[in-house]
Amino acid sequence: MDRRKFIEASGWSLLGLASAGSILNGCVPGSREAKKKMPSANGYKIYWGDLHNHCNITYGHGDMKDAFEAAKGQLDFVSVTPHAMWPDIPGKNDPRLEWVIGYHTDAFRRLRKGGYEKYREMTRAYNEEGRFLTFIGYEAHSMKNGDHVALHHDLDAPLTGCSSIDNWKEKFKGQKVFVTPHHMGYQTGYRGYNWDYFTEGDQTPFVEMYSRHGLAENDMGDYPYLHDMGPRQWEGTIQYGLSKGHKFGLIGSTDQHSGYPGSYGDGRVGVLSPSLTRDNIWEGLRSRHTCCATGDRIAVDFRINDAFMGDAIRGNRRKIYLNVTGESCIDYVDVIKNGRLIARLNGPHIPVMPSGDTVRCKVKIEFGWNREEKYIPWNGAVSIDKGRIVNVTPCFRGAAFTSPQEGEAEFHTHVQKIVSVSENSAELALYTSKNPNTTTPATQAVILEVEMPLDGTITADFNGKTFGHSLGELLEGSRTHFMRGWLSEAILFNRAMPESCYTVEHYMEDDSPELDTDYYYVRVRQKDQQWLWTSPIWAERV
Repeated sequence: MDRRKFIEASGWSLLGLASAGSILNGCVPGSREAKKKMPSANGYKIYWGDLHNHCNITYGHGDMKDAFEAAKGQLDFVSVTPHAMWPDIPGKNDPRLEWVIGYHTDAFRRLRKGGYEKYREMTRAYNEEGRFLTFIGYEAHSMKNGDHVALHHDLDAPLTGCSSIDNWKEKFKGQKVFVTPHHMGYQTGYRGYNWDYFTEGDQTPFVEMYSRHGLAENDMGDYPYLHDMGPRQWEGTIQYGLSKGHKFGLIGSTDQHSGYPGSYGDGRVGVLSPSLTRDNIWEGLRSRHTCCATGDRIAVDFRINDAFMGDAIRGNRRKIYLNVTGESCIDYVDVIKNGRLIARLNGPHIPVMPSGDTVRCKVKIEFGWNREEKYIPWNGAVSIDKGRIVNVTPCFRGAAFTSPQEGEAEFHTHVQKIVSVSENSAELALYTSKNPNTTTPATQAVILEVEMPLDGTITADFNGKTFGHSLGELLEGSRTHFMRGWLSEAILFNRAMPESCYTVEHYMEDDSPELDTDYYYVRVRQKDQQWLWTSPIWAERV
């Protein structure tokens, strides 16, 4: 099949931007010329975690044990993160801000009066090498330097105070500790990041670009800052930092305050590693072999020559290889060079109907939309009658608010669970609350990856009601069902996504250095607004 016919058959297209410099051999997924140049599998995989989130151990809500249980249900590693200090806290001379001091310092005091030891003990108890890793971490606020999280390799790490972020970094010298800025895009001097204080190296190998606060890739685009801490600005963004010549990896974290680490859509970090061991995950973080995702586990293999995301190389000829497997239909994949778009791979407007006796697809089944304030339990199973379930991926959210609601004495985390999985069924125990507004979801979901014929049926059997659709029906479009009639809770069978719409492989070459050191990174956008960004690769001119 020639290239033009392949594009038409798959629904994919390649947009090359001539103004961005030399782009050679741009190829679409599966093309013959691309396959000749694709490197072999690298023996690594991406493990997913959340290194910055909160529960009621300080200010936040939700029990710490529930937070670890929630993390264990959908992450490979976690740091449940108490707030610990604020050396330059404002409010002493401003009556408008007096509440800030009491609200925060009371929480810091609780942490030091037994809270930290309880936290350290539970972190150790949940750590299980090779299966689920836990890390000690805690947060320091700073008006001057911006907020940071200290992440320790040592599970017995003491709580270390500071008089400033610079003082913190000095105290941590020689230790295995990462000091990571977050919600970077706020105004400098008001807890936004100041790139003048960035120190490249093992202590700050990565920054947190995305969380519930919003996206700090640049000062435009999706996920603006909406918290009362203020809007985002250019000088705190990662593209500003890259334009200054700094080298750093990218991560996402939830910064969730209702005790649900990894809350779907709020931010996650992916780490490229040969295995799920403490030392290997730590080395992946230190080496900047990281990516930032909003929620979906979008797998990406991005390399230039022999370098992985986060690496730095030398050479004027850059062989760029990209392989992406999404969880839903990919809208587009961008290759960014020095802050400019040099190539865009556009996914199909509507997924192309697959052919064959057995097809591979992903189907997201979503629960929620209840009108009542109270939580609705969902007990039952999703199943198929033909073929097999390859994988079940949880998409579980925590509470959509950052403080207990008015009149609520105590918040209880409702931990979502995949109870069991077999080749033809997945048993679930879920809870949903009403969506807090028409733009913020509170639904729960799982993604079924299946291999089955088009006439095979996918069934949801919950709370005494059963609904089913053939895979062929779901490939034509989504289907919805109310559980108790209009204005009651509902189930959404999302459109089935054939493999052709969520996988892309691409090869291109760039032999036009622009700066002494150019940087490249990749970003992936799905049609359901789930994103992933790779850490950059830096290429030095010779």
